[in-house]
Amino acid sequence: MSRVLLILPSGTYRAPDFLAAARALGVEVVVASDRRQAMSGMLGDRALTVSLREPEAAAERIVALSERTPLDAVVAADDGGVLAAALACQRLGLRGNPPAAATRTRDKAALREALAAAGVAQPDFRVAAPGAEVGRLAREVGLPCVVKPLSLAASRGVIRADDPGAAARAAERARDILAEAGHEPAREPLLVERYVPGAEVAVEGLLRAGELEILAVFDKPDPLEGPYFEETLLVTPSRLPAPSVRAVERATAAAADALGLREGPVHAELRVTSGGEVAVLELAARTVGGLCARTLRFGLGVSLEELVLRQALGLPLAGLERERSAAGVMMLPVPRAGVLEGVRGQDQALAVAGIAGLELSLRPGAAMRPLPEGDRYLGFLFARAQSPDQVERALRDAHAELEVRVAVPAGASRPPSAAVPA
Repeated sequence: MSRVLLILPSGTYRAPDFLAAARALGVEVVVASDRRQAMSGMLGDRALTVSLREPEAAAERIVALSERTPLDAVVAADDGGVLAAALACQRLGLRGNPPAAATRTRDKAALREALAAAGVAQPDFRVAAPGAEVGRLAREVGLPCVVKPLSLAASRGVIRADDPGAAARAAERARDILAEAGHEPAREPLLVERYVPGAEVAVEGLLRAGELEILAVFDKPDPLEGPYFEETLLVTPSRLPAPSVRAVERATAAAADALGLREGPVHAELRVTSGGEVAVLELAARTVGGLCARTLRFGLGVSLEELVLRQALGLPLAGLERERSAAGVMMLPVPRAGVLEGVRGQDQALAVAGIAGLELSLRPGAAMRPLPEGDRYLGFLFARAQSPDQVERALRDAHAELEVRVAVPAGASRPPSAAVPA
């Protein structure tokens, strides 16, 4: 039996789907996490506690475990484990990315510099060291601009600014968010980059020996124009003209190559301007975040997580093409800060034609905040249909059926219990 170690941060959405994929393949799983698991004493060498903020030390622990009971693959579910996985794979001689390449995907400034060196189209940018005059850098890159932390994910701390003063204020807020996330804002630079107008898309791909296979291109139908960049809808296949889709795919492959990535999943975010130019915004060495991977199925119902595990283990991938039906997901936004009391209308939402599932990730009693401070979605709506238009319509209609009840904190301007449309 093959043995795979999954790096599953304690806050990940992805654990159930990766564990289900491992069961489907009949492989033994070792779980490495940043918190001790309740049954770790009983699991023995099938559970490992590591510090993902210390990837070298985490890799050493993984290597030591493999010396006792050999591993056949090490896979990171989320950004937090990407570097530890790369280091461990290199030391164990397993399929993986060079650690230097993995590091570039975890640092937005390093990513930008690598893309610039390779001539990959991207927004003009400046790195704002602590104490830098962000307003001046904003004028240099051109306004409007976007201010963002180098290491946070899921649009957390990403803020658009339309003038130099707004850019300076956005930087202060981004540094506050970094501090709240446990970083040291006095030591961590920010990125200031020119805002690129246009249609935004996401690309899912799989690298094998440096060759990128495109698995899906997602449209993002809701305009992402700021001041914050909360993602909601992802719909595939893309409705962009075929030449634009091909340009997006080429840009994604060029970006992955510029970063030095060789093996495993790739998730990229790009913009396509009205003139057809493509700019790479982000590229990560992991699958799409949250539960969005559930929109993708391959072959006879094979999940994206199973595809990733197959590639890491060197198992056959032939014939595992994406199912042809259109599919999509809505990442349910957090409507306002407060305490979740409940979500009404779930049965009505599930009854909408085309809706394939609804999963709430926040439970009643949970504190929640919208972006740019927040780091959790309310949940996920899934749809499948014959066309992308039908998928989008189903998601919007189902979303309209949901009513989110939020208890507003004391002292707020609204009553203690407020119903907020989802």
